[in-house]
Amino acid sequence: MKPSSSRTTRALTAAIDWARLTPLGLRARAVADGVQPGLHRSRRRGPGVEFGGHRVYVPGDDLRWLDRHVLMRTGRLLVREFETDTDRALCLLVDATASMGYRSSQAPVSKFEYAAVLAAALSRIAVAGGDAVSLDFIGGLRCPPLPGAGGRAAFDRMVESLEAARVGADLHDDLDAFSRVITGVARRARRGAIVVVLSDLVDLPEGSLEHTLALATSGRTLVVVRVLDPLEALFPFVGPVRLWSTEGSAVVETEGVAARSKYLARLEERRTHWAEGLASRGGSLVDTTSAGDPVAAVGAVLQASARRAW
Repeated sequence: MKPSSSRTTRALTAAIDWARLTPLGLRARAVADGVQPGLHRSRRRGPGVEFGGHRVYVPGDDLRWLDRHVLMRTGRLLVREFETDTDRALCLLVDATASMGYRSSQAPVSKFEYAAVLAAALSRIAVAGGDAVSLDFIGGLRCPPLPGAGGRAAFDRMVESLEAARVGADLHDDLDAFSRVITGVARRARRGAIVVVLSDLVDLPEGSLEHTLALATSGRTLVVVRVLDPLEALFPFVGPVRLWSTEGSAVVETEGVAARSKYLARLEERRTHWAEGLASRGGSLVDTTSAGDPVAAVGAVLQASARRAW
């Protein structure tokens, strides 16, 4: 199915009542910054007063914090980290594989366009609170990653990147390609970051959950947002129906009513697989559809990240 125009994405973005998002952002900031006395200390790794461990050196890191003793002893480049009271970073990972381009007549936009709206809304809340935000893609065309940055300019670049991106690539049988994306995000997302993955979880390679769970290590908070088209979520077909995967080569001819219960059971089985896997690492799964209220979805993500992080 050909994805709808990016003009539709902008129209849906413009239709969001941003004033409704503002209270959500304020509540998230109240939690993150410890405005409510005694609730918590928001912690970030960086130069400070309390040593918080090591992480692998990434090009661009301040060489002042390179642990030279470890380097001389083992030859490994490790950076010393310290805990300070400060804001958190938001790392967004958007699925741009072929299946995300699907849009039925029951949805105003494709799954990718809806995910892009959620990503833009979350980034707006983050930069408004002074937090850095980064963007990576799974698959896709014209989808260069954006390194972590803050401020209005970072939000503008985020929106430009999301609007320029196009769905593409079939990773159904390419776990290595999927793993490379996850490894890159895990390397850049420092301890204490909130990582939000937006995907339909459809046609991902076998073992993708296990690799995704690496994003929930090292003190990071992981939230996966499953975005389905309403037809995928409900399977309302009646009579003969021919289905084909947008990734992979599967083609199924069946009868709608007869197949519905098995399809929905399989869909729920996959959802449970992801939800339980995420819960085992302290992560969360948020469900929505491309016809759902984006404000409600953003609120669910903020609530899930707050429950895990503090």
